[in-house]
Amino acid sequence: MCAAEGLPSTSRAPIVVKVGGAALKRHAELWPQVKALHQEAPVVVVHGGGAAATALAKKLGHQPRIVRGRRVTTALDLSIIEWTLRGGVSLMVVGHALTHGLRAVGLSGADGAMVRVTRRKPWIIDGEEVDFGFVGDIGAVRPDLVTTLLTAGYLPVVAPVGIDVYGQRYNVNADTVAGALAVALGAQALLLVTAAGGIRRQADDPATRIQTLTIAALKQGQDAGWIAGGMHVKGQVAADVLRRGVPHVYVTGPGCLVERASATRIVLKG
Repeated sequence: MCAAEGLPSTSRAPIVVKVGGAALKRHAELWPQVKALHQEAPVVVVHGGGAAATALAKKLGHQPRIVRGRRVTTALDLSIIEWTLRGGVSLMVVGHALTHGLRAVGLSGADGAMVRVTRRKPWIIDGEEVDFGFVGDIGAVRPDLVTTLLTAGYLPVVAPVGIDVYGQRYNVNADTVAGALAVALGAQALLLVTAAGGIRRQADDPATRIQTLTIAALKQGQDAGWIAGGMHVKGQVAADVLRRGVPHVYVTGPGCLVERASATRIVLKG
């Protein structure tokens, strides 16, 4: 059982929940928790689905490239992202939410120019120049569409696709979208939901889960390499949103959104 970890029950500021693709498969655990959370405060769900995109790519004979947890997005990769994340995955998530009595509405960051991006410039990684292709870096977030839906009692379900001033769509990391929305909405919490259910010192050993991690300790883990891949990105997002005023950030499992004793809480300092 998870023990209560206390978000202020009287606060009506939104809670942003980002759910990774593997955690989405555990819908029998996830959606009762989202419903319980929704009874406390308005909830926005941002979903991933990289595994679904990769599976479709392989069916098409294409092997995606992932660099430090981020997908290099060719024109074909972008089409696959749109087909899966804004298509099948979004509809699946909405369907599961509806069966639990939640008035879910599927969106992407491109809708209403919610997530405005610019094309990412090449990065130098391990001495190599990496062009990420159609990957967007967030320039601005306009949360008014989400706010309108929340006010009307809906549950926005956001796919991580952004758009530029010319109407070009871009793949955007889902953790990054969730963090940016949390800041723009003045959220009371950002919950990063993973199948692992927390940050572990040894990725394959649940007994090494860390209960509380400061930003300084997080950076040490990233530099040492035991916080890597997608968890490295989550750490960067967590540090950013805490510095920008979101008071609570957790990496948690799909069955532990309301009571988070088996989660990892990330804090500014000890």
